[in-house]
Amino acid sequence: MSDPTQGGTGRWLKRITKSMSGEPRDLAALIEDLRDASERGFFDGDALVMLEGVLSVADMQVRDIMVPRSQIVFVERDDPPDRLVAHVVESGHSRFPVIGEDRDQILGILLAKDLLRLQMAPDEPFEIREFMRAVVFVPESKRLNVLLKEFRRSHNHIAIVVDEYGGVSGLVTIEDVIEQIIGEIDDEHDVEDDQSIRKEGGREYSVRALTPISDFNRYFGTDFSDEEYDTISGLLMHQFGRLPRRGETTRIGKLEFRIVRADRRRIDMLRVITPEDFALPADGGAPPR
Repeated sequence: MSDPTQGGTGRWLKRITKSMSGEPRDLAALIEDLRDASERGFFDGDALVMLEGVLSVADMQVRDIMVPRSQIVFVERDDPPDRLVAHVVESGHSRFPVIGEDRDQILGILLAKDLLRLQMAPDEPFEIREFMRAVVFVPESKRLNVLLKEFRRSHNHIAIVVDEYGGVSGLVTIEDVIEQIIGEIDDEHDVEDDQSIRKEGGREYSVRALTPISDFNRYFGTDFSDEEYDTISGLLMHQFGRLPRRGETTRIGKLEFRIVRADRRRIDMLRVITPEDFALPADGGAPPR
């Protein structure tokens, strides 16, 4: 059997080991050693983020990253086709839990792509039961590293999270787990890298949490103070009195703020919802850069 320490990866690990002051006392000490190794040039910042992510996943539970029940977009078993399509278009999601009598009765998972046949053959009868995929249930306490292994083995990409009484408490996807390792995965619904605010349609706006309060005020015509906090993230953390979880909402003035993406360290993305009588200033609408 070949000696794993003789390959490129082995030499890289030996260099890191030698750079450490001693055997790490705990996980926090190990992470500090890895950060020190990164500063010395053993690997770049992106690799450090992934290493920290791998270590944190083993220490996190499903409840830490799940989409809470209140923010899940469900479809009903008896929904007509036009309503199903409307759910897909409005939400932008690709997978939907199908419910029966109530939200604790999850019958299966519907994929948005299965609705394409409604456009190809609108006159054919559509029976949702023929397209529902099997649903996977996981407890809130399941470790993320275990869940990732199960996702890979079963080829499922979504699971319904249940509490100790069997009630539905949230939803988690394989993307949610992977993002804990490699960082946020942007898609076509995310704000562009050079934009801080983007109108999503109607009265909803996607806003990066690190948007300066001054830029936010300029765009929305608000007058939030930037004396204590520089960014919208800081303002919201003060409003909640803690680091909020994904799916939580709060209202400041006339605006409703919904946490779209967040982890145990920071807020990343928000959804701002304006009231019907809310008007942007005359120079609003141009996203801050």
